[in-house]
Amino acid sequence: MPSTTPPRRFDLIAFDWDGTLSDSTAMIASCIQQAVADVGGTVPSTEAASHVIGLGLVQALAHAAPDVPVERHALLADRYRHHYFAQQHTLSLFPGVIEMLHSLRARGYLLAVATGKSRRGLDEALKNVALQGMFDTTRTADQTRGKPHPQMLHEIFAELAVDPARTLMVGDTTHDLELARNAACPSAAVSYGAHAPHAFAALGPLCIADTVPQLHAWILANG
Repeated sequence: MPSTTPPRRFDLIAFDWDGTLSDSTAMIASCIQQAVADVGGTVPSTEAASHVIGLGLVQALAHAAPDVPVERHALLADRYRHHYFAQQHTLSLFPGVIEMLHSLRARGYLLAVATGKSRRGLDEALKNVALQGMFDTTRTADQTRGKPHPQMLHEIFAELAVDPARTLMVGDTTHDLELARNAACPSAAVSYGAHAPHAFAALGPLCIADTVPQLHAWILANG
């Protein structure tokens, strides 16, 4: 009897980290606000601080604190790291993430992380939630170029020998969806992270999931 299982659409699922797998949006926004206050800038609203999550650190802070002069950006970044690393041990994954990742691996998907975090930040985050070795490869903004430039995904495609069209990029921000579009790969969005989902439709995600289990179910049914 011929199989009735439809052919799989994707070989690789690439995830953003903060706000997609890690429930870190509120803490990161708070750290941005504290860092800006430390250097005497105008403290951004929580919405404005959340909007830059996903960008590389210097780029994000420059957008969040436009009145902080360039010569104080290094200090601003140092103050952000101070606040972030003092609190990172409190972060957890969204409910359902562990189950989803193990399920996708069991079904033979390659898994990657493409994040605006630093290499140190991602390595420590993976260690904190015991996910070292879960992903086939990872890229951070300080290793390559920040979102939405496609270089981090291009490097992942090359390393894993995967076609962009057979990759799904999953994220919680317009930066993630623009990254996918610039890298010529499909995307999926989640509505529970840093950006309100009303801006997602224009960037063409295949789905907008409201929870991790909903995202998981969509990938199994459509990926």
